[in-house]
Amino acid sequence: MPSVIRIVSSWGLPILLVGLIVLFSILRPDSFPTQFTFTSLANNRSIYALAALAVMIPMTANQFDLSVAGVIGISQILAIGLQTQQGMPWWLACLVVLAIGVVVGFINGVLVTRIRINSFIATLGTGSVLLGILQWYTEGRQVVGSLAPAFIALSGRIGPVPLALIYVIVIGIVLWIVFEYLPFGRKLYVLGENPRAAELNGISAQRYVTIAFVIGGLVSAFAGIVLQAQLRVGQSTVGQEFLLPAFTGALLGATAIKPGRTNVWGTLVAVAVLAVTVAGLNQLGAPFFVEPLFNGFMLIVAVGLSVTAARRRDRIATER
Repeated sequence: MPSVIRIVSSWGLPILLVGLIVLFSILRPDSFPTQFTFTSLANNRSIYALAALAVMIPMTANQFDLSVAGVIGISQILAIGLQTQQGMPWWLACLVVLAIGVVVGFINGVLVTRIRINSFIATLGTGSVLLGILQWYTEGRQVVGSLAPAFIALSGRIGPVPLALIYVIVIGIVLWIVFEYLPFGRKLYVLGENPRAAELNGISAQRYVTIAFVIGGLVSAFAGIVLQAQLRVGQSTVGQEFLLPAFTGALLGATAIKPGRTNVWGTLVAVAVLAVTVAGLNQLGAPFFVEPLFNGFMLIVAVGLSVTAARRRDRIATER
């Protein structure tokens, strides 16, 4: 029985994903199990996956980054604005946007580790500042113009597979290697689980937490670039809708694969579960407001399950 509970605890979310795919394929055999549905989900939800990975990185050190949505929003605006209004070549515009993501992440790290502002408050503030800058830059209007074909190609496909999905897989593999096999990832986990023990072992919270915020900002900025390559129009209102699904994915992912600990594959599986569920319900005729309702409900469930899993893991460790 304990082994069964352990299997369900670790692999319940992937099993749920497979079950949902089978269920919706049976209920909507003509529309759900199709190439169009796969391509649409992979293309659109890859941005949510990148946002969830960006949130997950500092979350491993028990820090929250609410500026992810702001970075995505301003990145997709500047990705087109720097090309069409400032006349930058597309590659230089992308480099500037990525640099902005790094700077925002560094500022978040400084605010949290050096000035010692709670990460929730600090990143909420920087995200709001980014939103204000975005509104100032666009004056609340769309940013339109002719984009370079090479930039648009960033959202292309390799065969039937969207490049956006390939970006997610590649970044996911890199982060998995970092967190599972490299000292940096292990030190972030120690900082998240026991800051005092990390301090006694000489692990610098200032250094590693700041780097985590920087990498999260970089991934968020890249997500904004890919999003703009998909949209091809700068939307001043785009960005904030990624925040709730990103946190839901990261927290729900902490209940799978390695329960009680944020992890890459759990996060990506959680995003897939959210995407498949919403797509399936929409095809069944669910109203437009089902997505925020479902995401909000799943966020509450995810927090409850992740806290329970963390307590169970701590209890088992204590008993040993």
